[in-house]
Amino acid sequence: MSTFTDVGNLMHLYLDEIDPGKGTDASEFLITATAKQLNDAGGRNWLPVIVRETDKDQYEVISNAFIYAVAEAAGLERVWCIIADSSQETANVAQLLAGEAIPKVNLSTASRDEIMAALEYLIEQPASALKGVKPSVATNRIEEAPRQYWKTFDAIVALKCGITKGKKLDVLKQVFYLTPQPLPDVIKDRVLLQTLTIAELKTMAKKREIAGYTKLKKPDLVDLLSQ
Repeated sequence: MSTFTDVGNLMHLYLDEIDPGKGTDASEFLITATAKQLNDAGGRNWLPVIVRETDKDQYEVISNAFIYAVAEAAGLERVWCIIADSSQETANVAQLLAGEAIPKVNLSTASRDEIMAALEYLIEQPASALKGVKPSVATNRIEEAPRQYWKTFDAIVALKCGITKGKKLDVLKQVFYLTPQPLPDVIKDRVLLQTLTIAELKTMAKKREIAGYTKLKKPDLVDLLSQ
């Protein structure tokens, strides 16, 4: 396995020593057309493939998989690579830097600017499910909400900010994730209570020994728990 002596080095590795990993989802046209250009220009990949060592003289692509695919299509015997360490964190950052992955923001703790930037990015995507959503309105309502307790993004629907259940809500998972704090035993904030699921409300009602809570609907539970 990696001895770290080669980490950071630029090395000219044989393709048969390299596992392509997850590969690339680039079209065959882009790969073959670029391979032709690469051969016409002398066959040197000026942008290196990022690999990690998996065994003695054995490597795996962790980033710039498109370059590896092009080198293979071009029939190159060797390809220039940079050796990275074996940590998953390094692989994640390498893929972000190469534009192969989308960075995610922790919505539980994100600043207003981070929320706004992420929403604007999603809205600007071609055929975005969030077309028509006003980023300033959505940002303000999400920022003000008790999002530190959210376990899912479903609570956003209740904010009536233009993001509805279905595709609009699902697309948020491309740029956001949640790290919820435990809910306190007693909550009197109606806004927060309205964002909780019926199961969570009933759990709180049970702890407070509210009679007949199992038959109550969500609005009634919110009324009782906010008292």
